[in-house]
Amino acid sequence: MTDVDLDAEKYEKHREAGEILAQVRDEAADRLEVGTSYLEISEWAEDRIRELGGTPAFPVNVSVDEEAAHGAAGPDDDRVVGEEMVKLDIGVHIDGWLADTAVTVDFSGNQDLVEAAEEALDAALDVVEAGVDTGTIGAEIEDVIDAYGYNPVVNLTGHGLGHWEQHTAPNIPNRGVSQGTTLEVGDVVAIEPFATDGSGKVSEGQQEEIYSLEREATVRDRSARQALDQITEEFKTLPFATRWLDVPRPEMALRRLKMNDIVHGYPVLKEEDGCLVSQREHTIIVTEDGCEITTRSR
Repeated sequence: MTDVDLDAEKYEKHREAGEILAQVRDEAADRLEVGTSYLEISEWAEDRIRELGGTPAFPVNVSVDEEAAHGAAGPDDDRVVGEEMVKLDIGVHIDGWLADTAVTVDFSGNQDLVEAAEEALDAALDVVEAGVDTGTIGAEIEDVIDAYGYNPVVNLTGHGLGHWEQHTAPNIPNRGVSQGTTLEVGDVVAIEPFATDGSGKVSEGQQEEIYSLEREATVRDRSARQALDQITEEFKTLPFATRWLDVPRPEMALRRLKMNDIVHGYPVLKEEDGCLVSQREHTIIVTEDGCEITTRSR
């Protein structure tokens, strides 16, 4: 297979992942209501991805109110959605080629904050093309969110999507920066503005339900060894959930793997002032004079 053929196949798989993801995102958002179980909506979306021919690229994130990212349902999670601001962040891959998207569903009565992130994403997409500096994209995001009277979350960024890699270069800032990266034709990136009525920074919380492989190694404990076999064969370097592991006492197996620096966790990220956060995200392929949005609703 030539490099040209490989590139064509790669982009088709990105597109296929995006098409599946757009449908699942919209359907999941429609299903979400006050009283919906975190576990039910997560498992429903992940099963729906598989039903449509894709594979979840990471566990469905259900992050509420001040949680900006990495909220996820545990194995026996009994939490339900309340009158809150809910972020659904979902990913799909086809043979390791990814799409990543997020939407905010608001039950808290703060729709303006949702619209700030949505309009910021639209403004960012309007300036994307080959040759644009990522700092220019960040400035567009910041200007829109500022105009709403809110702040962008400055220590979260959009990102490139690689083969079996959810976060690669370049970073896409959510504010204007003087030294960014120049986008090129064919770059596949996820742009994801976060808006908040707080000061605009997140820090790590205590809860952790998402992990990914750090390095391959040997481990003595049988359950940990079985978990590692599943991780390397099924998830490779992509993030996975505790509840995805088919081993007895998965929490204990993960604890052992983490102690040996074989996996690392993704703690929930929370706005430092405890204020609300909204999010919107699309995956795009950069073109000569714009971009192709792979996760656009059909």
